[in-house]
Amino acid sequence: MNYVECVPNYSEGRDRGKIDSIIDSIKKYPVDVIDVEMNSDHNRCVVTVVGEGESMLNAMFESIKRASELIDLDSHKGEHPRFGATDVVPFVPMLGTTREYCVDLARRLGRRVGEELGIPVFLYSDAALSPARKELPDIRSEKFQYEQLKEAISTDEKYAPDFGPKKLGKAGASIIGAREFLIAFNVDFHTEEIKPVKEIAKRTRERTGGLKNVRALGFNLAETKETQVSMNLINYKETAVPEVFEFVKREGQSRGLPVSRSELVGMIPLQALEEIYRFYLMNREFSENQILEKKLLEIFSKDSIKGYLADLASDKPAPGGGSASGLVGSMGAALVAMVAGLTVGKKGYEEVQEKMKAIKRDAGELVWQLYNQSDRDTKAYDNLTRSLSLPKGTPEEKEERTRKIQERLKEATQVPYATGKLAASLLDYLPLLIEKGNKNALSDVYCAALFISSSVYGSMQNVKINLGLIKDTAFIEEYRKKMLDLSEETKRKTEEIVKNMWN
Repeated sequence: MNYVECVPNYSEGRDRGKIDSIIDSIKKYPVDVIDVEMNSDHNRCVVTVVGEGESMLNAMFESIKRASELIDLDSHKGEHPRFGATDVVPFVPMLGTTREYCVDLARRLGRRVGEELGIPVFLYSDAALSPARKELPDIRSEKFQYEQLKEAISTDEKYAPDFGPKKLGKAGASIIGAREFLIAFNVDFHTEEIKPVKEIAKRTRERTGGLKNVRALGFNLAETKETQVSMNLINYKETAVPEVFEFVKREGQSRGLPVSRSELVGMIPLQALEEIYRFYLMNREFSENQILEKKLLEIFSKDSIKGYLADLASDKPAPGGGSASGLVGSMGAALVAMVAGLTVGKKGYEEVQEKMKAIKRDAGELVWQLYNQSDRDTKAYDNLTRSLSLPKGTPEEKEERTRKIQERLKEATQVPYATGKLAASLLDYLPLLIEKGNKNALSDVYCAALFISSSVYGSMQNVKINLGLIKDTAFIEEYRKKMLDLSEETKRKTEEIVKNMWN
């Protein structure tokens, strides 16, 4: 498995709704969003995503597409330099994945974005096609951003994109690459004077004679009425975080500027924290293996399903049947994808190769959509529980509480129905798998049928119980019909599929 990290930077740091929509597009695929950092002064959001490479490529493409629909660079203002709605997309190798693999991912993503979305793409760092684009500041800087690129992209060959058209739309351009782990680290000063802070940034960054592996810029922070040295540490192993912090702090002190705080943007490797501990506590023998949580995470990561099953078996009301139905449906989808995959490339099945590839792809996506439905069902129940706890001391509070409860009950009905609908869509693949799929995996098709039908019926039971508490008669009639129709359709299709199961 080629495990990678991706840290896309979006030019939106003020509208959480837009960022949530972009993140939802990422979550269509089997990757994990592990951190989201929004900064209103920079008007920028940094998201950290981890997962398998091919899934990451698809997730990043969808997020770039969604960002291009939501973010208008013509009206965008912020302190941080930017080229596009999705400004920078770096792939970072993890857990034995090679740098070359990430380079290939970056270039393939760049080609897709350029050709399918019509967004200009510049490749940088290890994925760069020319030495002149090896470093990010050589492509985009404080003095050369979206506004300057609008003209230069069509008139100056230096700024011709690697992929995509030589013109900018409102989504701008994207910079895509592959690199080693980078730490985004900021130091804020208790002053509004920008000139000395820019001087500190100049003294700090490598390009102007400062610390090796450090990029730095000086910014105003309107929200806090302070200033900031914003840095990227591109090799924390050679130039450690505490070394950088102490250098910037001393530069500030020499100018009479006190540090107000430091800030980590996004994620940091445990090894970097180890160096901070060693530096300040002078404990040279310290090892990350002495960290209790690291050992616990190693245990949990080997068997994470245990945590879910323990919750399901506990006396907590959620996760419950609706969530479990999503997980069961996900398992059914996984079996469908598996059988199709076992048919692809096998002798004797040549006539159905393209159909099996399509089934494997579609079912593979449904695996993760149903998996996410499991989590959404639990969240819907939690939202309903919170509404039940709203105050009801006055007539107005009672009215608002009732309104919220009804709203959450509808959500708790719509989520399991969506789960059942997704699961039921898998049934249409099964007849072809039974007739034309790998005969050695026939039992897996029947298992899939049982899991899928259980997912549908379980989900519909959750729809049914919630309808009994809803007051909106039109909503009740609509979802009762949907529930009965889907259940009847599932029954008919499942009976047809499994009638010869024991023959």
